[in-house]
Amino acid sequence: MSIVMINIFLVTMMVVIAVMVLRTRRLFAAIVMTGAYSLISAAMFVNLDAVDVAFTEAAVGAGISTVLLLAAMARLPAEEKPFKRNQIGPIIIVAIVGILLVTAVTALPPFGAPDAPVHTHVGPRYLAESYSKLHIPNAVTTVLASYRGFDTLGETIVIFAAGLGVVLLLAGHTKTASAPKTPVSKQPVVASTKKTAKKKAKKSAKKSSAKKQHVKAKKGGAS
Repeated sequence: MSIVMINIFLVTMMVVIAVMVLRTRRLFAAIVMTGAYSLISAAMFVNLDAVDVAFTEAAVGAGISTVLLLAAMARLPAEEKPFKRNQIGPIIIVAIVGILLVTAVTALPPFGAPDAPVHTHVGPRYLAESYSKLHIPNAVTTVLASYRGFDTLGETIVIFAAGLGVVLLLAGHTKTASAPKTPVSKQPVVASTKKTAKKKAKKSAKKSSAKKQHVKAKKGGAS
């Protein structure tokens, strides 16, 4: 009974946080609440004895994603632009999908039922061969490292690529290189230098002609 009450409490908190994220216009508050949503999801996975999934959700959802979004806030406005379109259509789609998911959940076998397909298909083989053939005492480690080794390798590569992308984004290596300053076209520079040279030449010619006239005037006066 206590486990059911904890699940109801966690689901209620997730619904409340989801509604708050949809209602708020402040991006910082939305990012913080999405991190809290991922953290509550991790707590629910722990309550369902899925500790490995809870660890991934806490590390990626509540950790790396929150840090990445907070870093992106430096380049975004503080508030979201108002959305004036009609939101009835998306709400109807979400309601229909939710009803279908709830209907599918009611068709599942009871939680922890020993005759469930997940417990009668390959589960007994994993438990029987975990130590006798693979010499690994932990059945979960056997499944992740041996029977699902390629799947685990793929997940590790995806997480590594995501972490590397976050590091590159935070370090700024993916920023577009600042556009080089547009060099001043050479023709105007040449034209301006030619103009200044012509002006200097005219000034020097005027000075020289004035000097010549002054010298001629002196010579005429002396004669």
